[in-house]
Amino acid sequence: METKPSVNTKGRYQLRYRGVACLNCGHPLDISDKYCPNCSQANSTKKLTLKDFFEEFFSNIISYDSKLLRTLAALLLRPGKITKEYILGKRMSYTNPFRFLLSLAIVYFLLIGLSGDFERLNRFGSEPNKLPINFGGSMVEEFDFGENEEDKKEVMAQLDSLNLNGLISERMRIRDSIIMENPKKQLEAADEKSFLNSFFRKQEIFSTLIEKDTFFVFDEAKTKYNLEETWHNKLSFNTAQSLIRVKRQPGAYLSSVFSKLPFTTFFFLPVFSLFIWLVYIRKKYTYTDHLIFSFHNQSLFFILLIISYLIDTIFGIDTSAIFILIFAGYLYKAMRNFYSQGRFKTIVKYIFLNTIFVILAGIGAALLFAGSMFTY
Repeated sequence: METKPSVNTKGRYQLRYRGVACLNCGHPLDISDKYCPNCSQANSTKKLTLKDFFEEFFSNIISYDSKLLRTLAALLLRPGKITKEYILGKRMSYTNPFRFLLSLAIVYFLLIGLSGDFERLNRFGSEPNKLPINFGGSMVEEFDFGENEEDKKEVMAQLDSLNLNGLISERMRIRDSIIMENPKKQLEAADEKSFLNSFFRKQEIFSTLIEKDTFFVFDEAKTKYNLEETWHNKLSFNTAQSLIRVKRQPGAYLSSVFSKLPFTTFFFLPVFSLFIWLVYIRKKYTYTDHLIFSFHNQSLFFILLIISYLIDTIFGIDTSAIFILIFAGYLYKAMRNFYSQGRFKTIVKYIFLNTIFVILAGIGAALLFAGSMFTY
């Protein structure tokens, strides 16, 4: 007996276009199968027309938008419950938590990066063999010494009397001349120090060589000064080169750091989720469940940041504190709804986990800035 489809769709999905084998993977099909159960391709033998192509294109967009709207509504109106529904199997109704968070993070940091105008900070960069701050020059005029001109003149006079620029410049000149006299000997002497002291000393030596001789790669310095090609020397050279770029173009460096922040989030949250798993170890949730909970909450945090940024940009006000307080209340409610524990236990765990979050965020930010500085 032939099984008839429960829904008779239109267009290329009509019953008369149904096949008995998937055109994509060859899996045997029944005429009632609208999609292949093996690869999910639509069961249709009709040739794809231009009209069919555009109909499918727009239907996919509408389908994605509907999932996006449902996800946004659930996140905003039902803290914690969206995670519970997702891990219980209701996944087709919502967007993938990982992809959703990544999209929001990219949008937020893209907005900050494009409007941050970091490039103007490049004017504070220093040229080779020049100090980042010139106490005796025009740079002083950009510091705020108050509205009193007499106070400003007094401060500048005191700085000039100390002759800090002259003393530091002379010290740097002597240091550079010693290095340039015999770079190989200085590097060999640095090898006798402890690992960190040796690394920083070599970085200082290579900084001088790069600025004096304008080297672009380690091989150029190796050839000219007959240096040994060790990993330690290469690492020190590359670090010196990166730090010089940061010093010359601080704005471009900050822009580069912000471009990496979205991806850093996904290295940070898995570590934080371990602490959530330990705190709620008696609950019958897997580590992945806690990770999805973190993704959902962080997504809401980025949504609030984007809204706050748009309001601040349009109206010229600062609403960040208000939205952070909103998120703090939201997070408490999400923990109560998802983990179903009493107020006292939730408050204690809330305080502990937020403390861990701040510590990990600080460590993550420090590692990102340091790593970016040494690899820029």
